[in-house]
Order: sequence, then C-alpha cells, then structure tokens
Amino acid sequence: MLLSAQQRVKSAFIALAAFLRREGFWWAVTLAALTPLFWLLWRAAIGNLGVDPVNTINNVTGRAAMIMLFLSLACTPLSTILGFHRALTARKSLGLIAFLYVSLHLLNFVGLDYGLNPELIVQDALLSKPYILAGGLAFLLLLPLAITSTRGWMRRLGKRWKQLHRLVYVAGALAVLHFLWQAKATERWEPAIYGALLILLLVVRIPRIRRSLAIRSPRPAKSAARTNRTWQPSE
Repeated sequence: MLLSAQQRVKSAFIALAAFLRREGFWWAVTLAALTPLFWLLWRAAIGNLGVDPVNTINNVTGRAAMIMLFLSLACTPLSTILGFHRALTARKSLGLIAFLYVSLHLLNFVGLDYGLNPELIVQDALLSKPYILAGGLAFLLLLPLAITSTRGWMRRLGKRWKQLHRLVYVAGALAVLHFLWQAKATERWEPAIYGALLILLLVVRIPRIRRSLAIRSPRPAKSAARTNRTWQPSE
C-alpha cells in the first residue's frame, strides 16, 4: 500500500512536470499579463485607488493595454529571428488581454469619467480632443481582431484573415498617437519609446531584414505548442 502511494505521488509529479514543460510558459505569461488587473481590483476592493480613481484606472489600463499589445507583436520576431518559438504560444492570449485592457480603458472613460452621457462624450471629447478620437479608432480596429481570433474564423476568412489582422499595426500606431497627444510635454518620452518599438517591430518584418537577422534554430514540433497566428501575421 505504501509503495502504491509512493508510485501515485511520483506519477503525479511526473505529470505535473510534463504539464509545466508543455503549458508552463503560457500560464506564466498569461498570469503576468493579468497582474495589473488583479492589482487594480485589489486596490479597488480595499478602497485605495487614490484621490482620483478614474485617473488611476485610466493610467493602469492604458499602459497595460499598450504593453500587452506590443508584447503580442513581439512574439513573431522572437520566434522567427531569435528562434524562441515558445513565444508563439502566448501570442493569442497577449493580444486578447491587450483588448481586455483597451475595453476597460474605454469603459472607464465613457462610464466613470463621462457618466455614459453621449452628448457630453461627443461634444466635449470626440469633437475637441483628438487623442480620444485616436483611441476610439484604435478600439474599433481591435474589435474585429478580437472577434475573429478563433480558429473557426481563421478557416472562414482564409487568406483574408491575415490581411484583416494586419490592422493591428494601424491600431498600434493610433494607440501611440493617443498616448502622445494626451501626455504632458515632460512625459512624452514614454509614448515616444512605444513609437520607436512599433517602428522596430515593423522593420524587422521586412523579409530581407528578417532573413539577415534570423538565428537558425530547429522548428518546434507541431504538437509542442499552440502556434496560433492570432493578432500577429508571421510576415
């Protein structure tokens, strides 16, 4: 009986180790990407969102959205250039989490900041603050990408799926403009960094540059990872 129990424990550890090798990176990245949301919810639960809760939520969700979007865009170069193929397993979740933060950012704006008042939103925001218009357009571009993120939509759209999902680069540019236009002059270094990163991520997708930078490494086995292409064309 003791030996049987030891065997069961050993089998459980072996199964856990196999799971972590197969899925551990995905879970680690996904949980890390959700950390800003968990932190925000914890602060809200204990009533510690600061003197301006709307601004706190705005800053956390906005920066998290930018970071997750750019991380999702970096997954393909990490695989094709550096040979870090495991990055592809987290590409879809990073893209969808980025959209989650964008949605929360928008809900904070229209709900808490403008009280769901459409007239106020149009007159005081969209018509007088171009950075809000840029952010709204970025959301509208990301919306169909989130909706069509499943394998079913990939099959339905075929080659058009990749063309549609290239809109993520336009959305990224609009997000950078949104951040740049609303930032104070002394704080514009941060959106400038995101803009430089976006340019870099586009440049390394140029086939000749990508081939010249690529580090040769064996391709991962098909069964080793979720190599979905959501949010990130391979070219």
